[in-house]
This record gives sequence, C-alpha cells and structure tokens, in this order.
Amino acid sequence: MGDRDEIWHAGDIGSFAVTQGLRAWAPLVACYGNIDDSEMRAAYPEHVHFEREGVRIWLTHIFSPQVKKQLKTEKPDLLIYGHSHVIKAERDKLGVFHLNPGACGRQGFHLVKTMLTFEVQERRVKALRIHDLGPR
Repeated sequence: MGDRDEIWHAGDIGSFAVTQGLRAWAPLVACYGNIDDSEMRAAYPEHVHFEREGVRIWLTHIFSPQVKKQLKTEKPDLLIYGHSHVIKAERDKLGVFHLNPGACGRQGFHLVKTMLTFEVQERRVKALRIHDLGPR
C-alpha cells in the first residue's frame, strides 16, 4: 500500500492484537465499534475529532441520527465511519466528505474485504483509492 503516515480505524476493531498489528505499520487513530468489548471501549473513544493538513476530521463507527444532527453545527471537512461495511465516498449537501472504507476483517456480512487509502494535503483529500483485498 506504499508509505503511510497514519492508519485511521473506524471501529469494530475486535481485539488488541489487531491494534498491535496496525501500530507495527504506522501510528493508529481509532474509535470503538459496536462489536468491541468494554476493554476496547475503555482504550478508544466513540468519536475522534482531529485535524490533519488543515482538514477537520471526525472518525466514528456509526453514522447515527445524533451524528447527522451534529454535522450541522460541528461540520468537519471529512467524516469517516464504518458499521455498514459498505464502501462509500461522497460529499453531502453540507459539503462534508463522507468515507466508509467497508471492512477488511474476516468477520461480518461483507463478501469482499476492502479498505481506502488517500492523501490529505493542502486542506484536501487527494489520491483516494479503493483496495479490494479479496473474499472475506
């Protein structure tokens, strides 16, 4: 997958072995998902708000009605979420860019493992790529 500055994980991590493996590749920013146990929830927040290269990012697992409502006032440039395991990349009517990387694990209902890579430069998301990692 080339060089990477960070890995951003949108929840449903599953185990600390996964986070250790990811940290071996690059620094990790993560939130917990609905399958994550109490230990994982203690280690990672439900929502992560951060900024990279002038891009305001909101990382969460579920694109819930509460998140939809908060988008109007918090309005990040980029919203990354998981939960559905369905890959998505689109801009909403507020101008927020939504990314769902799908799922790259072996558990879940998805048939194909996927992930996204991209660059954040000059206040923009660039070089977005979908990676098909083969059958689950």
